[in-house]
Amino acid sequence: MKYLIATALLSAPLLAAAAAGSPDEHFYHSLAEAGIAEVQLGKLAQEKGADQAVKDFGAMMVKDHSAANDKLQALASSKNVSLPNHPSVAAEATKAKLEVLKGNTFDKSYIKSQVKAHEQAVALLQKEIASGQDADAKAFAQQVLPTIRSHLQAIRSLAAQENVQVAGR
Repeated sequence: MKYLIATALLSAPLLAAAAAGSPDEHFYHSLAEAGIAEVQLGKLAQEKGADQAVKDFGAMMVKDHSAANDKLQALASSKNVSLPNHPSVAAEATKAKLEVLKGNTFDKSYIKSQVKAHEQAVALLQKEIASGQDADAKAFAQQVLPTIRSHLQAIRSLAAQENVQVAGR
């Protein structure tokens, strides 16, 4: 009997995670983590950026991603999906790395991280648009994709101006 109770207690979180693990819920969670990271890193860029263009890009990240995060939170709440209130472990690691850098080294590392983050965000949004089952999530992805694409274009342009080499380029 004790074995059955222990098994049931240990299995419950796994079953709950499996039930909550739909692709659309994964989209909500991944996008929330990314959005939170963008706000945090944008604030860091405003504080530590050496180049005014980096500070300005950081300010745009804070403004645009805060607004998108609020809309995503409202949508997720209407679907009874609880979102994380922290960035992913990878985003936390990026933030920790950037926090110790200064000057031009910070700027170049921030730019590289933003190119990668926005490429990943575009891919996440496109995947939801193409294969998501939740019509509201798909509509949200379609709504924010142009903004994320413009961020990607802006950060790639900044990378070119600052002569920052990004992977795959």
